[in-house]
Amino acid sequence: MITLAAASQKGGVAKTTTNLAIGAKLAEDGARVLYIDLDPQMNLSNTLKASTAGVPSSLDVLTGEATIVEAAQVIDNYAVVPASRLNGKADDLMPSVGKDYRLRKALEAVADDYDYAILDTPPALGTLTVNALTAASWVVIPAQADAYSLDGVTDLAATIQAIREYTNPDLQIAGILLTRYNPRTSISKIIREDAEAMADEIGTRVFKAWIREATVVKEAQAVKQPLFEYAPSSKVAYDYRFFIDELLEEVNG
Repeated sequence: MITLAAASQKGGVAKTTTNLAIGAKLAEDGARVLYIDLDPQMNLSNTLKASTAGVPSSLDVLTGEATIVEAAQVIDNYAVVPASRLNGKADDLMPSVGKDYRLRKALEAVADDYDYAILDTPPALGTLTVNALTAASWVVIPAQADAYSLDGVTDLAATIQAIREYTNPDLQIAGILLTRYNPRTSISKIIREDAEAMADEIGTRVFKAWIREATVVKEAQAVKQPLFEYAPSSKVAYDYRFFIDELLEEVNG
Protein backbone atom coordinates (compact mmCIF):
# COMPACT_ATOMS: atom_id res chain seq x y z
CA MET A 1 0.00 0.00 0.00
CA ILE A 2 1.28 3.45 -0.95
CA THR A 3 0.44 6.18 1.55
CA LEU A 4 0.07 9.76 0.32
CA ALA A 5 -0.47 12.97 2.26
CA ALA A 6 -1.03 16.51 1.05
CA ALA A 7 0.15 18.64 3.95
CA SER A 8 0.47 22.33 4.71
CA GLN A 9 0.51 24.45 7.83
CA LYS A 10 -1.46 27.08 5.93
CA GLY A 11 -5.21 26.96 5.51
CA GLY A 12 -6.90 27.76 2.21
CA VAL A 13 -4.27 26.18 -0.04
CA ALA A 14 -6.63 23.49 -1.42
CA LYS A 15 -5.11 20.70 0.68
CA THR A 16 -8.36 18.79 1.18
CA THR A 17 -9.51 19.44 -2.39
CA THR A 18 -6.19 18.01 -3.59
CA ASN A 19 -6.47 14.92 -1.39
CA LEU A 20 -10.04 14.33 -2.58
CA ALA A 21 -8.98 14.66 -6.20
CA ILE A 22 -6.06 12.25 -5.84
CA GLY A 23 -8.23 9.59 -4.23
CA ALA A 24 -11.07 10.07 -6.72
CA LYS A 25 -8.76 9.68 -9.73
CA LEU A 26 -7.15 6.59 -8.23
CA ALA A 27 -10.52 5.01 -7.48
CA GLU A 28 -11.73 5.93 -10.97
CA ASP A 29 -8.76 3.99 -12.35
CA GLY A 30 -9.69 0.92 -10.30
CA ALA A 31 -7.43 1.29 -7.28
CA ARG A 32 -8.60 0.38 -3.77
CA VAL A 33 -8.52 3.71 -1.93
CA LEU A 34 -8.69 4.44 1.79
CA TYR A 35 -9.12 8.04 2.98
CA ILE A 36 -8.09 8.93 6.53
CA ASP A 37 -9.45 12.29 7.71
CA LEU A 38 -7.34 13.69 10.55
CA ASP A 39 -8.56 17.29 10.38
CA PRO A 40 -10.99 18.31 13.17
CA GLN A 41 -12.73 20.57 10.64
CA MET A 42 -13.94 17.30 9.02
CA ASN A 43 -14.17 18.84 5.54
CA LEU A 44 -13.08 15.66 3.79
CA SER A 45 -15.48 13.51 5.85
CA ASN A 46 -18.41 15.82 5.16
CA THR A 47 -17.63 16.12 1.45
CA LEU A 48 -17.58 12.33 1.14
CA LYS A 49 -20.83 12.21 3.14
CA ALA A 50 -19.34 9.94 5.77
CA SER A 51 -21.17 9.53 9.07
CA THR A 52 -19.43 11.48 11.82
CA ALA A 53 -21.75 11.18 14.84
CA GLY A 54 -21.59 8.19 17.14
CA VAL A 55 -19.18 6.26 14.92
CA PRO A 56 -15.50 5.28 15.30
CA SER A 57 -13.22 8.05 14.05
CA SER A 58 -9.57 8.60 13.21
CA LEU A 59 -9.11 9.83 16.77
CA ASP A 60 -10.37 6.46 18.05
CA VAL A 61 -7.80 4.80 15.80
CA LEU A 62 -5.03 6.99 17.21
CA THR A 63 -6.05 6.35 20.81
CA GLY A 64 -6.37 2.61 20.23
CA GLU A 65 -10.11 2.52 20.87
CA ALA A 66 -10.85 1.31 17.32
CA THR A 67 -9.04 -0.32 14.42
CA ILE A 68 -9.12 1.00 10.87
CA VAL A 69 -11.27 -1.99 9.91
CA GLU A 70 -13.80 -0.95 12.56
CA ALA A 71 -13.69 2.75 11.66
CA ALA A 72 -13.63 2.58 7.85
CA GLN A 73 -16.91 3.34 6.08
CA VAL A 74 -17.37 2.02 2.55
CA ILE A 75 -18.85 4.71 0.34
CA ASP A 76 -19.20 4.14 -3.41
CA ASN A 77 -15.82 2.82 -4.59
CA TYR A 78 -13.62 3.91 -1.68
CA ALA A 79 -13.40 3.71 2.10
CA VAL A 80 -13.06 6.56 4.55
CA VAL A 81 -12.16 6.82 8.22
CA PRO A 82 -13.89 10.03 9.33
CA ALA A 83 -12.48 12.67 11.63
CA SER A 84 -13.98 13.89 14.89
CA ARG A 85 -14.29 17.42 16.25
CA LEU A 86 -12.24 16.07 19.16
CA ASN A 87 -9.27 15.48 16.86
CA GLY A 88 -8.17 18.95 17.94
CA LYS A 89 -7.57 17.52 21.41
CA ALA A 90 -5.47 14.61 20.12
CA ASP A 91 -2.37 15.75 22.01
CA ASP A 92 -4.22 15.43 25.31
CA LEU A 93 -6.16 12.25 24.51
CA MET A 94 -3.48 10.09 22.90
CA PRO A 95 -1.25 7.90 25.09
CA SER A 96 2.29 9.29 25.18
CA VAL A 97 4.01 5.97 24.44
CA GLY A 98 4.58 5.65 20.70
CA LYS A 99 2.44 8.73 20.04
CA ASP A 100 4.00 9.56 16.68
CA TYR A 101 3.68 6.00 15.34
CA ARG A 102 0.02 5.34 16.12
CA LEU A 103 -1.33 5.86 12.59
CA ARG A 104 1.56 4.03 10.95
CA LYS A 105 0.98 1.00 13.15
CA ALA A 106 -2.76 1.05 12.48
CA LEU A 107 -2.23 1.21 8.71
CA GLU A 108 0.13 -1.77 8.76
CA ALA A 109 -2.84 -3.96 9.70
CA VAL A 110 -4.69 -3.08 6.46
CA ALA A 111 -1.70 -2.79 4.12
CA ASP A 112 -2.95 -5.69 1.96
CA ASP A 113 -6.53 -4.41 1.82
CA TYR A 114 -5.89 -1.17 -0.09
CA ASP A 115 -3.63 0.05 -2.88
CA TYR A 116 -3.47 3.65 -1.60
CA ALA A 117 -4.16 5.46 1.65
CA ILE A 118 -4.81 9.21 1.37
CA LEU A 119 -4.18 11.16 4.59
CA ASP A 120 -5.87 14.54 5.09
CA THR A 121 -4.07 16.61 7.72
CA PRO A 122 -5.06 19.73 9.66
CA PRO A 123 -3.43 23.07 8.75
CA ALA A 124 -0.99 22.83 11.66
CA LEU A 125 2.26 21.05 12.40
CA GLY A 126 1.11 19.18 15.52
CA THR A 127 0.70 15.56 16.55
CA LEU A 128 -1.87 14.73 13.87
CA THR A 129 0.36 15.96 11.03
CA VAL A 130 3.39 14.23 12.57
CA ASN A 131 1.41 10.97 12.66
CA ALA A 132 0.46 11.41 9.01
CA LEU A 133 4.01 12.16 7.89
CA THR A 134 5.38 9.28 9.97
CA ALA A 135 2.93 6.96 8.18
CA ALA A 136 3.31 8.44 4.69
CA SER A 137 5.37 7.18 1.78
CA TRP A 138 5.02 10.49 -0.08
CA VAL A 139 3.96 14.02 0.78
CA VAL A 140 2.65 16.68 -1.61
CA ILE A 141 2.99 20.30 -0.49
CA PRO A 142 0.16 22.48 -1.85
CA ALA A 143 1.02 26.16 -1.76
CA GLN A 144 -1.22 29.02 -2.77
CA ALA A 145 0.52 31.21 -5.30
CA ASP A 146 1.45 34.05 -2.96
CA ALA A 147 4.50 34.93 -0.89
CA TYR A 148 2.90 34.25 2.51
CA SER A 149 1.85 30.74 1.54
CA LEU A 150 5.32 29.95 0.24
CA ASP A 151 6.76 31.07 3.59
CA GLY A 152 4.85 28.21 5.20
CA VAL A 153 6.63 25.68 2.98
CA THR A 154 9.89 26.39 4.80
CA ASP A 155 8.37 25.50 8.17
CA LEU A 156 6.83 22.32 6.80
CA ALA A 157 10.15 21.38 5.20
CA ALA A 158 11.84 21.65 8.60
CA THR A 159 9.19 19.33 10.06
CA ILE A 160 9.68 16.86 7.21
CA GLN A 161 13.43 16.87 7.84
CA ALA A 162 12.83 16.09 11.51
CA ILE A 163 10.39 13.32 10.55
CA ARG A 164 13.02 11.79 8.29
CA GLU A 165 15.60 11.95 11.05
CA TYR A 166 13.50 10.56 13.89
CA THR A 167 10.41 8.65 12.72
CA ASN A 168 10.26 8.00 8.95
CA PRO A 169 13.56 8.05 7.03
CA ASP A 170 11.79 6.87 3.86
CA LEU A 171 9.42 9.84 3.58
CA GLN A 172 9.74 11.47 0.15
CA ILE A 173 8.52 14.88 -1.00
CA ALA A 174 6.71 14.40 -4.30
CA GLY A 175 6.77 18.13 -5.01
CA ILE A 176 5.25 21.56 -4.43
CA LEU A 177 1.87 22.11 -6.08
CA LEU A 178 0.97 25.71 -6.87
CA THR A 179 -2.75 26.33 -6.30
CA ARG A 180 -4.98 29.31 -7.09
CA TYR A 181 -2.35 30.11 -9.70
CA ASN A 182 -2.84 32.47 -12.61
CA PRO A 183 0.05 32.43 -15.12
CA ARG A 184 -1.25 35.59 -16.78
CA THR A 185 -0.51 37.81 -13.79
CA SER A 186 2.75 39.70 -13.53
CA ILE A 187 3.50 38.17 -10.12
CA SER A 188 3.16 34.58 -11.36
CA LYS A 189 6.67 34.31 -12.78
CA ILE A 190 8.14 35.59 -9.52
CA ILE A 191 6.05 33.16 -7.46
CA ARG A 192 7.10 30.17 -9.57
CA GLU A 193 10.76 31.20 -9.46
CA ASP A 194 10.57 31.54 -5.67
CA ALA A 195 8.86 28.16 -5.41
CA GLU A 196 11.50 26.52 -7.59
CA ALA A 197 14.30 28.02 -5.49
CA MET A 198 12.59 26.73 -2.36
CA ALA A 199 12.13 23.30 -3.94
CA ASP A 200 15.86 23.16 -4.72
CA GLU A 201 16.65 23.92 -1.08
CA ILE A 202 14.54 21.04 0.22
CA GLY A 203 15.45 18.54 -2.48
CA THR A 204 12.25 18.40 -4.47
CA ARG A 205 10.57 20.08 -7.43
CA VAL A 206 7.62 22.24 -8.37
CA PHE A 207 5.05 20.27 -10.34
CA LYS A 208 4.72 21.36 -13.94
CA ALA A 209 0.97 21.17 -13.39
CA TRP A 210 -0.70 23.98 -11.49
CA ILE A 211 -4.22 24.52 -10.20
CA ARG A 212 -6.07 27.63 -11.35
CA GLU A 213 -8.40 29.79 -9.26
CA ALA A 214 -11.92 28.62 -10.07
CA THR A 215 -15.38 29.38 -8.75
CA VAL A 216 -16.46 25.75 -9.23
CA VAL A 217 -14.05 24.69 -6.47
CA LYS A 218 -15.89 26.89 -3.97
CA GLU A 219 -19.24 25.74 -5.36
CA ALA A 220 -18.25 22.09 -4.90
CA GLN A 221 -17.19 22.85 -1.33
CA ALA A 222 -20.49 24.63 -0.65
CA VAL A 223 -22.59 21.66 -1.78
CA LYS A 224 -20.16 19.18 -0.17
CA GLN A 225 -19.26 17.29 -3.33
CA PRO A 226 -15.84 16.23 -4.62
CA LEU A 227 -14.72 18.40 -7.53
CA PHE A 228 -14.65 15.47 -9.97
CA GLU A 229 -18.25 14.69 -9.07
CA TYR A 230 -19.53 18.29 -9.12
CA ALA A 231 -17.71 19.57 -12.21
CA PRO A 232 -15.82 16.72 -13.92
CA SER A 233 -15.43 18.64 -17.19
CA SER A 234 -14.28 21.93 -15.68
CA LYS A 235 -10.89 23.41 -16.50
CA VAL A 236 -9.75 23.09 -12.89
CA ALA A 237 -10.68 19.38 -12.95
CA TYR A 238 -8.43 19.11 -15.99
CA ASP A 239 -5.66 20.82 -13.99
CA TYR A 240 -6.02 18.22 -11.26
CA ARG A 241 -5.96 15.32 -13.71
CA PHE A 242 -2.76 16.67 -15.25
CA PHE A 243 -1.23 17.04 -11.78
CA ILE A 244 -2.28 13.55 -10.64
CA ASP A 245 -0.82 11.95 -13.76
CA GLU A 246 2.43 13.76 -13.04
CA LEU A 247 2.31 12.73 -9.38
CA LEU A 248 1.70 9.06 -10.16
CA GLU A 249 4.58 8.96 -12.61
CA GLU A 250 6.81 9.91 -9.67
CA VAL A 251 5.13 7.70 -7.07
CA ASN A 252 4.89 4.58 -9.21
CA GLY A 253 8.30 5.02 -10.74
